[in-house]
Amino acid sequence: MAITGDQLVALMIHLCWLSVLLLVGKAIRARLRFLQRLFLPASILGGFIGLALGPYALGALGVQIMPGEMLTTWAALPGILINVVFACLFLGMMIPGPATIWREGGPQFCYGWMVGMGQYMVGVGLSVVLLAPVFGVPVFFGCLLEIGFSGGHGTAAGMREAFTELGFEAGSDLGLMSATIGIVSSVVFGMIMINLAARRGYTQVITSPDRIPEETLSGLIPEGQRRATGRITVAPNAIDPLAFHLAIVGLAILIGWSLLAAIQNISARMEPDLFRSFPLFPLAMLGGLIIQVAALKIGLSTYFDRATFSRILGFALDFLVVAAISSIRLDVFLAFFWPFVILMVCGLVWIIFATWFIAPRMLPDAWFERSITEYGMQTGVTAMGLLLLRVADPHFETPAAKAFGFKQIVYEPFMGGGFITAAAPILIHHYGAGLSLAVGAGSMLLVLAIAGGSGWISLGRPPTRSY
Repeated sequence: MAITGDQLVALMIHLCWLSVLLLVGKAIRARLRFLQRLFLPASILGGFIGLALGPYALGALGVQIMPGEMLTTWAALPGILINVVFACLFLGMMIPGPATIWREGGPQFCYGWMVGMGQYMVGVGLSVVLLAPVFGVPVFFGCLLEIGFSGGHGTAAGMREAFTELGFEAGSDLGLMSATIGIVSSVVFGMIMINLAARRGYTQVITSPDRIPEETLSGLIPEGQRRATGRITVAPNAIDPLAFHLAIVGLAILIGWSLLAAIQNISARMEPDLFRSFPLFPLAMLGGLIIQVAALKIGLSTYFDRATFSRILGFALDFLVVAAISSIRLDVFLAFFWPFVILMVCGLVWIIFATWFIAPRMLPDAWFERSITEYGMQTGVTAMGLLLLRVADPHFETPAAKAFGFKQIVYEPFMGGGFITAAAPILIHHYGAGLSLAVGAGSMLLVLAIAGGSGWISLGRPPTRSY
């Protein structure tokens, strides 16, 4: 379907209003101290402002501020921008060999798999036992826990078509609400746990998390501490460096789109047609990985600047989050209030339990720094995990950051927005929850066996600082 010039102009105006929300969110974060202590990003604050101005807050009082067509555009944007985010995940990264990844990140991967797959076991198990029989929700309702918490706003938005195809149109909006709750609880409970760990001597570096740099709180970096956002790797007179990197991202998405078309073509000949509504974003990630591996092989990777790809990812993620939160349908949330609240509470209990009782027995060193990073990622986004780590380990003196980075290389293609995240509701719908729970439990037992065989499991008391 052709897009008219008027529609393109409208799209530009709608994006400009999202920019205003982002700037207002940033200004509020820079001014209000209690919000600084919560570390809420400007995109979250701007999204809440957009939500307040929408049809389910001021609109319900008869004050119409946001035009309906603008909210429609905002609701569609996250499902598009998530492809940009995932296409950037591996571009510009040095991908080490399997031995290095496993040696440095193996314990973190095993623990992360336990936490991530545990979200499915808790969520889907709860749906089978309580939520589906009592509240009439589908059994794959429990997938909203991992989709929103570990996957985030973009993953939830990217699953809209899949949920619609499964006859559960509310799924994407509930996933967005799950992601919002996850990112807020990531900061609130994360800071509480850092304070407790410091007092009990579980942290390796800090004795008190009170001394947080002012630029981290306000989000405004003073002169003398500002860093470049990227390196110029191609001559601007030939092609602008940002345009070059954006073109690489576009190519990655096209590769993913081609792979999706091929998969759907094969799936259409099968019964059931499992991949008819499979989302694009995991395959956009695979497209980026294919480009990066090929570039490393032929020596072109030196022209890929990781910092520039990170800025493209961050740009897409900020606009994605503010658009996603602004366009959340609160009426859908209220319609599923009790099953949703029960799911969220049980999910948080599981992840906090894992942080305090599983992590010290599965992670061989700096267990709290490693586990708080995982907590931030498993409830919010990767950036939240690293933010919490920076509070607990300001100068990255422990091996937590390195281990987490290696773990993400293996973990991301499958969970937290990877192929398992995208396929789980579809597979549960077609094959039932029993088989999925059995496979999930089997994978967790396998990971435990691997961790035990590698000597990473210790059943003693959590270690404390030696000073």
